[in-house]
Amino acid sequence: MAGLYIHIPFCKSRCIYCAFYSSTHHEWMEEYVDALCREMELRRDFFSHLSPLTSPPSPLHTIYFGGGTPSQLPPSLLYRLFARIRDIYNVADDAEVTVECNPDDVTDDFAAALATMPVNRVSMGAQSFADDRLRFLHRRHTSQQVVEAVERLRRNGFRNISIDLMFGFPDETLKDWESDIRQAIALDVEHISAYSLMVEEGTPLAEWSRKNNVVEDEDLSRAMYETLIDRLTAAGYEHYEISNFARFSPHCSKRMEEMKGQKLPSKGGFRSRHNSSYWNGTPYTGLGAAAHSYDIRTRSWNIADLRSYIDNLQQGVLPIEDTEVIDDITHYNDLVTTALRTREGILLTDIDNARFHDYLMQNAQKGLDRQLLAITDGRLHLTRKGLFVSDDVMSDLIFVES
Repeated sequence: MAGLYIHIPFCKSRCIYCAFYSSTHHEWMEEYVDALCREMELRRDFFSHLSPLTSPPSPLHTIYFGGGTPSQLPPSLLYRLFARIRDIYNVADDAEVTVECNPDDVTDDFAAALATMPVNRVSMGAQSFADDRLRFLHRRHTSQQVVEAVERLRRNGFRNISIDLMFGFPDETLKDWESDIRQAIALDVEHISAYSLMVEEGTPLAEWSRKNNVVEDEDLSRAMYETLIDRLTAAGYEHYEISNFARFSPHCSKRMEEMKGQKLPSKGGFRSRHNSSYWNGTPYTGLGAAAHSYDIRTRSWNIADLRSYIDNLQQGVLPIEDTEVIDDITHYNDLVTTALRTREGILLTDIDNARFHDYLMQNAQKGLDRQLLAITDGRLHLTRKGLFVSDDVMSDLIFVES
């Protein structure tokens, strides 16, 4: 199994909280797509070592267009990217194919065009259903446009829709947050991701927070997170990762088209299979400016500069900024900080190195004693109590050479 991530950095405007690499240079879109297609060619053998020489290339089981704002690309350029993917990669018939969209980009024409592509999952950044909070974030859409976007996608056959929510805004009350959760549930989408509003260094939000002496109310943040879990699980969502909730039933998962156009049924429920691959250590290749790639042995990342990315690929050079060789310690630490985020946690038999297994169990004892960790069916996992201090729990388990 393998995944493909394609970074589309273009944004119409910048949100004050976002630390992801983005650009407002829309005039470079066509050149950028040319560069992406060239990078696909140069990376076509990225997964070759994962399959025996006598076997076909390892198939892609997930494809994810992230950003930035992928819905800022005109459909003609999206079609071109999908055609190149079809030509270069072995794509599984039941692959999950996600495109991130801004709600205000999902017009009738865009939704109809998206429905003719091999896309079976759409992820939208709703963030809030309060227009004043959306304006604070410098989001372009309104709360009503979120509702309209979901309706348009439904009319065009999409049955796997995810929305992002944020909580912990300045002056936001628990009652305000409960209202956002109710409206999200009323949309009846298949997946919800919810995050506390994080202040990332280098963002306008960080500067605003410093000027206004903003201090997080940890008790309120905890109450908001508890409310999120209670409301969404009561509404039939599975809390499968610290910040992610998914419907259990695959009752209406419809829109998978094979790259050549034949419609095929999707399989499984509504967990994000692509994001789950990050937490499960599945290899993936990342295309685009600032994109990361992982092939089990190494982790690499592209330069975070749009013009330099394009120029490198026009010269036939992969735009890699750096590569990290993943040793045994890094593998262990990666497992702790990814698998422990999930509902299932760490399968203890996956740690076949006695040194790391013993270290994990010795350092997990404190969390087990405090009921922050538990072991169920041979898996070490966070308890509900442990979710609220997950970073501290994980830091206790990180291996540091003495």
